Formats: sequence, C-alpha cells, structure tokens
Amino acid sequence: MTAATQAARLSSAPMMDWTDRHCRYLHRLLSRRALLYTEMVTAPALVRGGALHLLDYSPQEHPVALQLGGSDPQELAQAARMGAEAGYDEINLNVGCPSDRVQSGTFGAVLMKDPGLVAECCAAMIEASAVEVTVKCRIGVDDQDPETVLPEFLARVSAAGVQRFTIHARKAWLQGLSPKQNRDIPPLDYDLVLRMKALFPGLHLSINGGITTLDQVRDFLEAGLDGVMVGRAAYHQPADILCAADRLIFGEEGPDTTPDDAVLKMLPYIEAHLAQGGRLHQITRHMLGLFAGRPGARAWRRILSEGATRPDAGPDLVLDALAEVSQSPPAEATG
Repeated sequence: MTAATQAARLSSAPMMDWTDRHCRYLHRLLSRRALLYTEMVTAPALVRGGALHLLDYSPQEHPVALQLGGSDPQELAQAARMGAEAGYDEINLNVGCPSDRVQSGTFGAVLMKDPGLVAECCAAMIEASAVEVTVKCRIGVDDQDPETVLPEFLARVSAAGVQRFTIHARKAWLQGLSPKQNRDIPPLDYDLVLRMKALFPGLHLSINGGITTLDQVRDFLEAGLDGVMVGRAAYHQPADILCAADRLIFGEEGPDTTPDDAVLKMLPYIEAHLAQGGRLHQITRHMLGLFAGRPGARAWRRILSEGATRPDAGPDLVLDALAEVSQSPPAEATG
C-alpha cells in the first residue's frame, strides 16, 4: 500500500483558490498523516502553457496529491508524467468540478457523461506516471440516474487500471446551478456510495460531500469505506478536523497538535515567504479559521484581516493576533 493510499483514510479536498501550497503547509502542521490535495491544475496549463510554477510545493507537504483537469489523453499523460517527476505521491483526475469554465474545456463533471473517455484518459495517465492515478467524481450529472451511471462509471474506469476513487455523493447540475450551489443544493446520497463499496469490494473508495466532523469520518470508516475526504470544514475549521486526526483516524499515540503550536511553526515559513517578495496575507488568509469556536477567535480574524495586506506586515502581526486568543478568558461552562 502506497503512502498516499494509507493517508487517504482522511484527506483534505482539492478546492480552487483555497488549497494552495501555503494552505497545505499549514494543514500539514496540524496533521502529519492526512492526505493533502492541490487545487486543480489544468493539463493544458502545464503542457501548452509551461506553467511549471503550478507544480511548486514544499517537501514537508508529503503525502500530497496533484489534481489534474483535462480531457485529452495524451495531454493528461504528459501532465501526469510531469507531476510524478515533480515528486507528487498521487495524480488525481478531476471528474467532479461543475464550473462553466471547466465545462467549456470538456473536463470536470461533464466527463461523467463519457466514462469511455475517462477510461482512455486514465489508461494513458497510468502508463505515463510512476505514481498512482486516482479519480474524483460525482454520482452523476443532470438527469442521469446515479444508480445506473455510477456503477457503470466505476466498472469502466477501474477496468482501465484505476483502483482508488473519491466519490462526491451529490449529482452535479451543469446548467442552472452555480458551482457554489452544486456544493449545497443537490441532495447527498451517502447510501449509494456505501452500496458501491459492497458492489466493488476490491476498489478503494472514499466519500466526500457535507462531512463536517471527525465523528462522521469515523462512522463512514466503520461502515466499510476506505477513506473520507473533507472539504470546506477542513478549511474553515481546520483544527476541528485535523488536530486530532492522527490519533482518532490513524491510531497514532501521543498528544494532538494544537493551532497555537501551528501558528508558531508557521513563523519561519512566513519569514521565508516574505524574504522572497511574498505578502503576508497570501498565507494568513488560510489561517483565519484556526481558532474557530474559541474565545478570541474574532479578534484573531480581525487583526489578520485588517493588517495582513499592509506592505510592511510580518510575523509580529501574527503574534499580536495570537496574543488575543491566548489572553481571552475561557468560555463559561453552561449547566
């Protein structure tokens, strides 16, 4: 079993404009074991555009997976080879994003309509990549019947060599709903994903969509699924999802990580980023939810939000914000 497959018991979802390398570095400080995903990188951007900076990451992020978007088998194969050579632990194909921009490129969720093309793409990627190729998909799109479409999709794509899938347990509506609405409005069908595990016991199946607590993660694992992917909750309340994950999900001994320690460990990373000409807010925008639910969280967010965009903002601002959390009185217990 690869490191990425072991780590996939709990993963943090790929999210455009959110899970950049600064976000992933922070998340790795909270959990040593969870699998982290990049934002979707389009194969044309790498192959035709030469945007190799999109492959940048810190060695500390491992295990980390590169998510690719595209629909041309040879282009995806070349991009997968580039990702593997860059050292990523997994190459993932996006068959779930519903945005208009993605649809116009004939990739993302619209590919649920063409499992044969997905299989062809994956076969080419597998041949080109030295690391495992995986797929993130929906249960169907538009008027498709997921009960019929999803098993056919899994059968055809797994026949091409893919053994690990993450299934977002919602349909995607390609017309009439925005990407944001597609994350909320189509109903979740967790039972269908569980039935797929019974139907395909040899596949490694992870579930995604609407999962907000580690208790839910454990419930799905105990129900027989191989992994759970958490999206917005892992971003907006990262401490709630990641700080206890190594102990509760991966069975490690030792104390849980804390957001306070993570902030202190981020300081050298922040200093290095600033020394290279970066700006503080590029990192701290991912840290705003670290203390969600704790006394002082509002002051933490306010100080960073208001101050991190200043040209001279640096680690001292982060320490000032942390002091507001540390000095806040504990919330009163209620009987």
